[in-house]
Amino acid sequence: MNPVRYIITRPCLQEGSLRLLKYVQPLFPESGPAQFVDDRGTEHAVQVDREGGRVWGLGRLFHDLHLGVNDVLTITPLAPGRYQVEATVKPHAAPPPPERSLTPKKPEPRRIVVSSTPHVREVRLEQPQPTAPAQKPVEKATPRPTPEADAPTPTPLVPVQKAAPLQPAPAVPAPAPVSRTAPPAPLPTSLEGQLIELARLTGYRLDFPAQAVARLRAELGEHGYEVHLALSESGMRSPAWQKGADYAAVLTTEAERPQGVSRLTREALVALIEHARLAPLSPIDLRGYWKAGNLDLETAASVAELVGAHLAQRGAFSFVLLTLASSPAHSVIHAGRLAEKLGSGVNTAELNSILDTLTRAPFLALTPLPGGQYLLRGDVRGLLADLAEYADGVRRRLRAPAGEKRTDTTLVNA
Repeated sequence: MNPVRYIITRPCLQEGSLRLLKYVQPLFPESGPAQFVDDRGTEHAVQVDREGGRVWGLGRLFHDLHLGVNDVLTITPLAPGRYQVEATVKPHAAPPPPERSLTPKKPEPRRIVVSSTPHVREVRLEQPQPTAPAQKPVEKATPRPTPEADAPTPTPLVPVQKAAPLQPAPAVPAPAPVSRTAPPAPLPTSLEGQLIELARLTGYRLDFPAQAVARLRAELGEHGYEVHLALSESGMRSPAWQKGADYAAVLTTEAERPQGVSRLTREALVALIEHARLAPLSPIDLRGYWKAGNLDLETAASVAELVGAHLAQRGAFSFVLLTLASSPAHSVIHAGRLAEKLGSGVNTAELNSILDTLTRAPFLALTPLPGGQYLLRGDVRGLLADLAEYADGVRRRLRAPAGEKRTDTTLVNA
């Protein structure tokens, strides 16, 4: 049997498991214990759960091989219940040099002599205003100190009077940082919450035309359709369940198999939400599954393959970018040598497609040259920063209220 490449996802890392997707299932024909042998010869005991659709017990292997999201695990069967595993870890770009702080150093408080005698001197600490010139303090007239009084005096004899607190200058609030690594929100536990989450992630419009009946509308013009879900037996008896529906299904559990009607299982509903959180899913992607009439965990595993393909493409794209980051700006990239660096992580067809994408807007990272060569137009980190600035400019324009005058100069020809 040929080796299988498996793309590691965040749920895999969190649970220490692999999902038995349809293309992975032939590797594990039976439930029970198995052995994974990594490229260092270390054996890892795992448990195959065919019914649950998982291989458990991989937490230590993921840790030992330093695997992360979108890394690749190649699984090769050696004997029944024994498998060789090899990891392809995406390289990480070198960390950026520490940025010099642009925050000006806080001015030191000044010591101002209020009055003095040959033995005692009164001083006041005054904090300079950073944003406006300090006003001259209003003080009572005091005799001008003599040069002898300005001479240093023993520290124990100098009582320091605290200055009155100054009014702080108005602070300009900094923009709140946008978190890119925030953990996903917990999965809703109520049925209504799960339906709302599925509709939000996949682009359906959800409403409830009758009691115990939910309607998912794909408003896509000539490609649009409606799915009506009976949420209970009373929903099946409602005239609104099938009226005007392109597809009608009953919400059940995996153990329930009603005859003569299509079904959506609660377990599959949760799985679809998890898949849609990993990669975009649309009503176009799901239409065939509604048409097939039995959306259960087995069907959801097929959706997982689609999501896995999306993640694999994204991972390959990131792999190429991170590898290009090791080359200096304005250098010539040889596609053949780049393929050697990438190894088995990206095949030739994927590499050519990615390089072609990087030559076009909005990336414009590469300029094609004869002989399968490319000019790297700039440092990859800088190119990504420019792309992020461009995307942020588009985002700000999308969020601007209608009719508002736009003066954003960071967006060119958007």
